[in-house]
Amino acid sequence: MLDEALKTQLQAYLERLTRPVHLVASLDDSDASAEMLELLNDIEGLSPQVSLDVRRHDAERKPSFAITSPGQDISLRFAGLPMGHEFTSLVLALLQVGGHPSKAAADVIEQVKSLEGEFRFETYFSLSCQNCPDVVQALNLMAVLNPAIKHVAIDGALFQGEVESRQVMSVPAVFLNGELFAYGRMGLEEIVARLDTGAEAREAAKIAKKDAFDVLVVGGGPAGAAAAIYAARKGIRTGVAAERFGGQVLDTMAIENFISVQHTEGPKLAAALEQHVREYDVDVMNLQRAEALVPAGADGLVEVKLANGASLKSKTVILSTGARWRQMNVPGENEYRNKGVAYCPHCDGPLFKGKRVAVIGGGNSGVEAAIDLAGIVSHVTLVEFDGKLRADEVLQRKLRSLPNVTIITSAQTTEVLGDGQKVVGLVFKDRVGGDSHRIDLEGVFVQIGLLPNTEWLKGTVELSPRGEIVVDERGQTSVPGVFAAGDCTTVPYKQIVIAMGEGAKASLAAFDHLIRTSAPKETAPAEVETAV
Repeated sequence: MLDEALKTQLQAYLERLTRPVHLVASLDDSDASAEMLELLNDIEGLSPQVSLDVRRHDAERKPSFAITSPGQDISLRFAGLPMGHEFTSLVLALLQVGGHPSKAAADVIEQVKSLEGEFRFETYFSLSCQNCPDVVQALNLMAVLNPAIKHVAIDGALFQGEVESRQVMSVPAVFLNGELFAYGRMGLEEIVARLDTGAEAREAAKIAKKDAFDVLVVGGGPAGAAAAIYAARKGIRTGVAAERFGGQVLDTMAIENFISVQHTEGPKLAAALEQHVREYDVDVMNLQRAEALVPAGADGLVEVKLANGASLKSKTVILSTGARWRQMNVPGENEYRNKGVAYCPHCDGPLFKGKRVAVIGGGNSGVEAAIDLAGIVSHVTLVEFDGKLRADEVLQRKLRSLPNVTIITSAQTTEVLGDGQKVVGLVFKDRVGGDSHRIDLEGVFVQIGLLPNTEWLKGTVELSPRGEIVVDERGQTSVPGVFAAGDCTTVPYKQIVIAMGEGAKASLAAFDHLIRTSAPKETAPAEVETAV
C-alpha cells in the first residue's frame, strides 16, 4: 500500500510517539477492506508502539478502523482509506493519539477540553477535496482532547448509500448527533466557537480592550499576509482581522505559477502564510468579519466595526478582503446550494460519480472544471453566456476531445430546478433565438468568476462599477490613511503573486503615510539677538 519513501517518512514521524497506539480494524471481504488491512499492516510494521486488532463481525462501518491508546478514552475512526489529501489527517491522528502535542493555540486547546455535553461528529469527505482535511483534523484533535467528543471521518465515495440517504452533495459535510452541523471548510477555532456559545462575546470584550494599531490589516489572504509582514518588520504596532486566515487560497487546488515554487496547493500555502505572519509581533484576530469603516476623526484614528459588536482603531488601515465565487443569482441557486449546486469541482465532483452535471462558465476555470468532471460523471454540459468559449485554446481542444461533454454557447441560465430536496435540472435561455430549454441533471457547478468582498464599504470608500476598491499606484483609497490591496481592488490580474506584491506596496505606503503625518509641524525660525 505504502511505497518505500512514504514508509520511511512515516516511520520517522512514528518515532515521536510517547504512548502506545492501538488500531482496531472493522473489515469485510471487500477489496476496500483488503486495501485497508494492507495499509494498517504497513503502519503496524513501522513502530513497536503500534498494534493492530482485526474484527470482522462487529457493528461498525466496514471497512473502517479506530485509532485508540490503552488507558485513554479516545473515540476516533476513519471509514474508508485516508489517502490523498487525507493522508496527513491519518499521520496527525496517529501522532496525537500517541501523545505527541498539537501545535494548536493553548487557549483553544483548553477551550476544547472544557466543552461539556455529548458530541458525536461524522464528517463526509472526498479524497480529492482540499477543504476536507482541515475539518477532519480539527475534529480528530477534539476527539483526542475531550472524551465527550467522538468523531468518524467517512469517505463519501466509498459509502455512497449513506451519502444518498443523507443527501450529501457537498463536502466536507459534518453531522453532529445525527443532524447536519455544517458544510464547507472550518478550522479548529471556528468549530469550537460554534459549540462554545459564549466564545463570541468573550472575544468581543477582549478586542474592545485593545489599544489602537499603527497598521490594521483587514483580511488574511496573500495580500493581507504580505502587508502584515512588511508592517511588522518596520517595528510598528500591527494587527490583522480576518474572517478566515488564508482567504480564497484555501479553496485553490494546484498552484503552479507561484514563482520559485514549482508546485503547491492552496491550503499548504495558506498555512505557510499564517506561520510566517505569526513569526512576527502581529496581533492576529481570526474569525472576525468587518462590517463598517469609519474614517478618521479628530483623534486621527480610523475605526473598523466588527460583526461581533467590537471595534478596532488604527492610524492606518489596509483593506485586503479578497473576493469570492460569483453566483448566478437565479431562482433555485441558493435553495439548492450544497444540494446539487456546487462551486468546487475538486471537492464535490466525486459525489456525482456516474451522474449528469452542468458547468456554468466557459473561461479557464469552467473549462478546467468540465475536463476534471468528465472523468468522474456520466455526462457534462458546459453552459456559456457568450457566443464562444473564453478559455485558453489548449484547454478548449482538450474539452472538445472528450466524448461525454456537450458545449452550449449563447446560453443564459435562468433557473435551477429541484424537487425540494436536490437539484433535478436547470433552465437556460437561447440568447440568439430566445427559446427556453431544460436540461435534466443532478449537479450544477458554477464557475463564472469572482466578486469582491466590498459590500460593507459602500458609501465610505470609492468603488468601481464592479464593486472593486479604487486605488492609486500606491494602494491609497479615497479615504486618507486607508489603503487596499489584492483581489478586492481595481488592480488587474487576480493572481496570488500580484496580490502579495500589492500587499507589500500598500504596507510601505501606509508606513510612509505614518511618517509624514506624524512629523512635527514646521515652525518659523526664532529671531536671533545680536550684540551691539
